[in-house]
Amino acid sequence: MQLESALIILFIIATTVAVLARRLRVPYTIALVLAGLGLGLLRAFEAPHLTRDLLFAVFLPGLIFEAAFHLELTAFRQNSLVIFALALPGVVASILLTALILLPASSLLHLSESLTWNHALLFGALIAATDPIAVVGLFRNLGVPRRLATLIEGESLLNDGTSIVIFSLVLGLVLGTPATASGMVLGFAQVVGIGAAVGFLSGVTLSAVTKRIDDPMVEITLTTIAAYGSFVVAEQAHGSGVIATVVAGMLCGNYGARTGMSPSTRIAVETFWEYVAFALNSIVFLLIGFEVHVTELLASWQLILFAFLAVVTGRAVVVYSVSGILARTTERLPPAWSGVLTWGGLRGGLSMVLALSLPPQIPNRELLVATTFGVVVLSILVQGLSMAPLLRSLGLVRSRGEQIAYQLARGGIRAAQAALVELDRMAQSGGLDQEVLATLRRDYEERVATERGLLRDLHVKRTELREDELRIARRHLLLIEKEQVIDAEHDGTLGRDAYERLLADLDGRLLRLDSAEENPDTAPGSGA
Repeated sequence: MQLESALIILFIIATTVAVLARRLRVPYTIALVLAGLGLGLLRAFEAPHLTRDLLFAVFLPGLIFEAAFHLELTAFRQNSLVIFALALPGVVASILLTALILLPASSLLHLSESLTWNHALLFGALIAATDPIAVVGLFRNLGVPRRLATLIEGESLLNDGTSIVIFSLVLGLVLGTPATASGMVLGFAQVVGIGAAVGFLSGVTLSAVTKRIDDPMVEITLTTIAAYGSFVVAEQAHGSGVIATVVAGMLCGNYGARTGMSPSTRIAVETFWEYVAFALNSIVFLLIGFEVHVTELLASWQLILFAFLAVVTGRAVVVYSVSGILARTTERLPPAWSGVLTWGGLRGGLSMVLALSLPPQIPNRELLVATTFGVVVLSILVQGLSMAPLLRSLGLVRSRGEQIAYQLARGGIRAAQAALVELDRMAQSGGLDQEVLATLRRDYEERVATERGLLRDLHVKRTELREDELRIARRHLLLIEKEQVIDAEHDGTLGRDAYERLLADLDGRLLRLDSAEENPDTAPGSGA
């Protein structure tokens, strides 16, 4: 099958899965993996292979840039101790702990070929990168504290680059390349430093260009150059493309977008990158499912289960150690968060691609690949599907009952008010007897009063429900204002200069509202 046909089929499948996942309340990325596993088992069609070149050239730069672009630098800086501790020394410690726990597996499980320290260390490096896309999406839907989402996303952005660099160093060691501890540390610092420098130069330069241009299409193109260009240049310079893209993305999102883009352009750029992330995630998670051969995983299920437990245990030791060390600092973590950070460290496509990139001469290569694939599938399915119940049990999400009651009350008020409007139209047309109309109006007004009473009770119990309602109402009104301004420009009532100034002001207010920079209680027109 041609590549073009396969991609069209994959997008059709991804769209269908997105609709079903929303209705079944299953995390989208997990549903994609399940769909990929099923289609791969049936061999319904030949999908593109998830190779290192494909991941590095297409998927990784776009996904990393989008996440870094939307990551608030202030929030990142406020949590930098935790993020850097988990993403740098934490990754190294996690690799070593995973290897130490996995090492006795061959004797305990009576494997035909023994696992050596090199095998265990290589597996630890393969599986070190976390992929929290499914978890972060779930956090947004459930209303988890923003700081917790920042910790998981910020750590993942950095530990992708850290784990790739360490994997390359460990692979060289396994293949017999002479290396010393000091040499490996220097090599790591060099690769990360080159990547950070390339990303910084790309981000600053392109952000400066953005300030001198006011064209959404051109500025979208500049961010695309920042994402993919910084990655390619850093890799060519023997640096970390991942680190380069992270730095470029954070600079473009926090400096270029805020100081150099008009509100309308910024909305266009953010919408573009949200779609890019959706498209890339859709394809990569489907391809993860296609790459897995269930029969091979079943043949190695004991080692896969042992390796999964080793990975989770290593992660738990690192997270709880970091939490303990920082307990007396301003970045201390609530006790429940350590459990979420441990269980939220899902493994994903990067680990699978690194496993596939192992040279053929590596002993036990097929076993390492199968084990990596198995751990990734277990991580996505087991940890991903159990994350929502874990968050609810720890009290980190809103009560589902209160959310449903809130939505039912708001929906009931909206429906009853629409009926009252229709009754007014019927009264004007003279289609019904006045006494009948009065009875119906009284019934609907009582419904509205009852539902509003329920909303007031809910607001007393949960003040954030009132904030949500204010934000939703204010956003709706801003969109109505924007629609009227656009209509006025189209019919000639507004000149171009006035139209652009009004539109920029409305877009700016929408941006501040959506990014929580503007409190709905104190926004213009709120009466504060």
